[in-house]
Amino acid sequence: VQLQASGGGLVQPGGSLRLSCAASGFGFDAYAIGWFRQAPGKEREGVACISPRGGITLYADSAKGRFTISGDDVKNVMFPQMNGLKPEDTAVYFCAAGRLQSLSASLHNFWGRGTLVTVSS
Repeated sequence: VQLQASGGGLVQPGGSLRLSCAASGFGFDAYAIGWFRQAPGKEREGVACISPRGGITLYADSAKGRFTISGDDVKNVMFPQMNGLKPEDTAVYFCAAGRLQSLSASLHNFWGRGTLVTVSS
């Protein structure tokens, strides 16, 4: 099982960024896929999670109204669209897979390498 997040970069406040999470070794229809982030000196926090088969999405309060996640089951790729980015969104973003839909990192068993998002003018 492998996961790889990509699409990070430098964006100005108020801008948008679309990340992606590619999976191999399992299908998105079997696992919930969560997005987490970790800023320097802070704990890892859950941002959003999509259920197996994509029927239900869950968002942290910090992401509601700004972030949207969707998936392509055929290509096994998950896309979080992040709009209205703020400097406090600066962090390394990770995608992870778990059997239960949750914003808790402990409930996700498989993790990919993160991608850095920097929001700055």
